[in-house]
Amino acid sequence: MGKKLKKTSFIVLPIILGVFLIWYSVSVLTNEDIEAIKTSFKTANYWWVVLSLFFGILSHLSRAYRWQFLLEPLGYKPRFANSVMTVLIAYLLNLFIPRSGEIARAASIKKYENIPFEKAFGTIVAERVADVIMLLFIIGIAFFLQTSLIGDYLFKNNSDSNPYFKIIILVLIPLVGFFSYKFLKKSKHPVIIKIVTFINGLFDGIKSILKMKKKWQFIVHTIFIWVMYVLMFYAVTFALPETTNLPFAAIIVGFVVGGLSMALTNGGLGTYPVFVASALILYNVEDNPARAFGWIMWTAQTIMVITFGSLSFLLIPIYNKYQK
Repeated sequence: MGKKLKKTSFIVLPIILGVFLIWYSVSVLTNEDIEAIKTSFKTANYWWVVLSLFFGILSHLSRAYRWQFLLEPLGYKPRFANSVMTVLIAYLLNLFIPRSGEIARAASIKKYENIPFEKAFGTIVAERVADVIMLLFIIGIAFFLQTSLIGDYLFKNNSDSNPYFKIIILVLIPLVGFFSYKFLKKSKHPVIIKIVTFINGLFDGIKSILKMKKKWQFIVHTIFIWVMYVLMFYAVTFALPETTNLPFAAIIVGFVVGGLSMALTNGGLGTYPVFVASALILYNVEDNPARAFGWIMWTAQTIMVITFGSLSFLLIPIYNKYQK
């Protein structure tokens, strides 16, 4: 019963949190706020949203192609169409049940390409390691771009006036991280052990990627995927006049905050618009256009995932029926 309750909570609680955040974010709005947000939706230039979705499609195609580099050394070369459709199905299922998409992806490729589930799932885990590394890298860029803001809060001074401030921060953070890791390795606390195990997994993932036969192709596709993710976010900023002239730092910070919010609820339900809006407000975007941007961005991504994921779910058995 305990395991069943835990599993149910893992599925239900993120949805409840997302619904609550939607309710709360709407409940604090005045009638004027609601009308202003509606106006932003009506006057937005949706051609930029279409361009954003095009970048999203490219990222999915690249992800499917990148998967080949991990499967090929194991002796498997699935049809590209199957790789694409299983990736899209995974995104769809992750909207409803967290992390179920990875299992479904491995199960689907086993069914249609006869690739053993455990081997397929192992390559998907390796992919996730590469993606976590890229996310951490982008978070590092966001932090570096905002060292002045952080310095103002921490040290109550104008850090922009000190040309060595960013250099100090850039050197200090890796050193603190390194010595913290060395210290944590000695701990016997279960939570600390899980953190250390996760970090060791990242290092092992990096080593396995560097030992790949086509490692450079894999790395190029990984970078391409994440550049497309950032461009998805960037393109939508041109849809609203209030977000058109955002600085690069705002783009990166908004992207990172939005990405992290996805881990809190299924597909960022409720969290993505709120978190992204709060980031843009820091860059002098008015509250209502910031909220409208967050909702437009989240809605477009979600519709894309549901549309292409559902089509893939329907078409993959038909496609493979005629391939036999």
